[in-house]
This record gives sequence, C-alpha cells and structure tokens, in this order.
Amino acid sequence: MIWGFLILFAAYFFCMMAVVYGFKKVRFFSSEEINSKTRFSVVIPFRNEAENLSNLLKTIDGLNYPSKLCEIIFVNDTSEDSSEAIISAAIENSKFSIKLIQNKRVSNSPKKDAISEAIKHAKFEWIVTTDADCELPKNWLKTFNAFIQKNKPVMVCAPVIYESDGSFLENFQQLDGFSLQTVTIGSFGLRIPMLSNGANLAYSKEAFLNVNGFSGNDHIASGDDIFLLEKMKKVFPKQVQFLKSKEAIVSTKPQKNWKDVISQRIRWASKTSKQKSLLLILLGVLVFLVNISLLATPFLILFYFKYAGLYVLLIYLKLITDYIVVRQTANFLSKKIDFWKFQWLPFVYAQLFLIVLYGSLRGNYVWKGRTFQKQ
Repeated sequence: MIWGFLILFAAYFFCMMAVVYGFKKVRFFSSEEINSKTRFSVVIPFRNEAENLSNLLKTIDGLNYPSKLCEIIFVNDTSEDSSEAIISAAIENSKFSIKLIQNKRVSNSPKKDAISEAIKHAKFEWIVTTDADCELPKNWLKTFNAFIQKNKPVMVCAPVIYESDGSFLENFQQLDGFSLQTVTIGSFGLRIPMLSNGANLAYSKEAFLNVNGFSGNDHIASGDDIFLLEKMKKVFPKQVQFLKSKEAIVSTKPQKNWKDVISQRIRWASKTSKQKSLLLILLGVLVFLVNISLLATPFLILFYFKYAGLYVLLIYLKLITDYIVVRQTANFLSKKIDFWKFQWLPFVYAQLFLIVLYGSLRGNYVWKGRTFQKQ
C-alpha cells in the first residue's frame, strides 16, 4: 500500500510541475499601441441578474474602445426580476450600441441557445462572451484587439478571477479559482489546451460557424466554453490561444453559500465528464485518487503508525505542490498567499470533491432556479 501511495503522490507532483512549466511558457501580453480595428459583438446571456447588472453596465460604459467597433447583445433567458428594465434604461444612455433580445430554447442548454441566438443577431466578426455577474477591465477589448491583430487566432481564452471579501467561503473560491486558472494557462503552454471559461472568451464568428457551433453537445446543459474549445482546437490547432494579460482579466462574483458552491461544482462536473480529452480524463482520475488518499491518510496513520512519518511527508508534498500551483496565478495577479493560512485549502477541497462526486452521481443539479438532468 505504501508504495502505491508513493507512486500516486509522485505522479501528482510531476503532473502539477508540468502544469507550472506550461504556465511559465505562456508569455505575458500587454495592449500595445495598435490601431483599433477588430469589430466585436459582446454577448451576455442573463437570468435574474438585477443585483449584478448595474456594476456590469458601469464597466461596459468604461470600456476604452471605439463605440463604432463594438456592440453589446444581452440575451434574456426568462428572467423574472427587473433585469430587463435595467438593461432597457441603459440602452438609452450608453455610448455603445446595446441590444436586448429574448432567448429561444431549442435544446437542453439555455446558455448555448442564448449564445447561438445572439450570434444570429451579431453584425460583427468577433464574438466575445461574458457573464452578467462579471466586471470588465477598461482595456478589455483593446487588449483583445491587439492580441488578435498580432497573433491571428480564431479563438482567444482569457483569465477570470473571483472577487473575495476575505471570508473563509470567498477565500476558498478565489484560491480554488487560482488553481484552475494555473491549470488552464499551463495546458496552453504545454500545447494541450484543456480548459476555458465562457466568462472571458472570444472567437471568430466564421470559425464558430465552421465548427457548427454547439451542435453535438447542446444536449448537455453546461459546457458552452469547454466543448467549443475542443471543437476549435481540433479544426484550428495552432489558432486557439490564451491571452495572458492583466489588462484582460475579468472578475466575477463568488457564490454566496456552500450549497451554491456545490451546485456550481456539480454543474462543472456534468460537462467535464463528457469531454473527449484523454489527458483531461487521466488528470481528473489522478486528482480524484490523490484527494481520496489525502482524506484517508489520518486513518492510515492511526492503523499503520510505523509509517506515520512517511504519510505526513506525503501530506506536505501535496500541500506544497498545491501551493506552488496556486501561487503561479496569485503572482500573475500580484496577490500574496500565506502558506500557513493556505494549508486548510487542500483538505476542504478534498471534502468538497467527494460531495460533488456524490452529487453528480445522483443525476441532476439545480442552477439559476432550474433543475437539470445530467446527460
């Protein structure tokens, strides 16, 4: 048994260090003084987001980009609050062209339907998606424009971070988000892109139509970002790229309670289990086994006390590995992480991992007030 644990934790360490290596290989990009000429249709699906839309609209009005080269398309997904009224008022006052359209449900995925409907109405060449609970940096589109002109991609994935008020719950989500961001960027650096986030994603409208959009996975409620990434990298392997820039970071609100965190993670698990990437599947299995082992080590120490020192060493190997991974994105964002305060994170994550696994096996989850069946 002890040899199995040694091999497992060693494999985890080397995989995570490969991710860190990949993260460092992706170069930083700054919005150079390049003429703005890329035309963007920014797509924002929403459902009952009245409490968040005001902040989003303020950051939209603060965007440093020519208004004639940008349009904003809000897609209402059967909201029951004052979201529509807030957007309608903004249409009258914004310097940008803002459209408000209604979602047309044709599949099991409301968000994919909303994006597809918006693309039908989009008049510009590049689609940029974000969420209604996000805030956008002022040079967001300017940075996308410079990156697109310089690198000629067809799809650009960009960073997303969670805000945090310093509470235990929000700190956990922020640090967990850092680790996901490191894995995302690291996979691009290793030239095997595995993850993306629809809260900060851009792609050519022509390329979207070329890969038949979300066709083939629209029966799965979530995954507008990851499944599209898989299709894009298959057809355009060298033109799917990551924009590693502080000027392109979109911030999003964390979930308000642990119940919503669990529902969110179950929703994520529902799409990752359907991915076709063998490497991502193997990485998921490895992470699963390591987290199970982490929770089991205290009991193993009790029953196999003669190996207690070795088990403690393995626990700290996991802690140090995770700390190194999280620090990559933290340093990128100029955020400091205290290692001694960080030590609780892997244990909380391991417990959450098991809860989410159990929840995902039940076959359904609740999101935005609606119940979805796992496909």
